[in-house]
Amino acid sequence: MLTICRADHQLRDFSNDTGRCAVYDEDVAHQKTRPARIEDVHELALAMPHVTVDYPDGADNAAYRVGGKLFIVFRTPRPDAVDPDTGERYDDVIVFWVASENDKDALVRDESTPFFTTPHFDGHKSVLARGSQIHELTLDELTEVIQDAWLCRASARRAREWLAAHAPS
Repeated sequence: MLTICRADHQLRDFSNDTGRCAVYDEDVAHQKTRPARIEDVHELALAMPHVTVDYPDGADNAAYRVGGKLFIVFRTPRPDAVDPDTGERYDDVIVFWVASENDKDALVRDESTPFFTTPHFDGHKSVLARGSQIHELTLDELTEVIQDAWLCRASARRAREWLAAHAPS
């Protein structure tokens, strides 16, 4: 079947098994593996259901909630997150909630990720990342972190409904 492909607006053969043109499939695959951006954090958080956002510490510091519970916060500079060389407070720290201390430890210990923690967050089920380092994650990885943050803070009913609607096929 020949039709116009959404990815490159060219006439393409859609008779493959997926019903999509191969160029479109390649574009989607590339999008998932591209480096994440700060804009993606906002877009992905707002794409989750029942999310509200407010700006308690200023226009640049969004706080995302589900059912009134925070799951992502853009922090203001604080004395617990500083540059080890200069002592200057980081001004781009993002807090992501996690489901367990084990999840937190796994993310923080994985040297391939930008996640870290500070003593202030000992015993708190969350990880920190600098916005300037979010590109060290792929869009797919960031999507998983944000969905997991939402899932661990959403009500059990909302989490069940979301998981049922997004079960792998």
